[in-house]
Amino acid sequence: MRIAIIAIFVEDKNYIHKVNDLLHLYEKYIVGRMGLPNVEEGLNIITLVVKASQEEISALSGKLGSLDGVISKVTYASKK
Repeated sequence: MRIAIIAIFVEDKNYIHKVNDLLHLYEKYIVGRMGLPNVEEGLNIITLVVKASQEEISALSGKLGSLDGVISKVTYASKK
């Protein structure tokens, strides 16, 4: 299991429901979530702390990043 932070930038508000649908599918891995709506006009930011296998984390980030108007980046905690 790995700990990671996933930063999600939603540049098109029409995709927020798709982002939330994906997060619901991966909810068992989400330790914490912070959302900043409309930071700039049309830009929403979601920060997730997740605990899962590297494969699951990469899969979630990849699915999020494949949505139009959504950018997703992962930062992993160093392994012990």
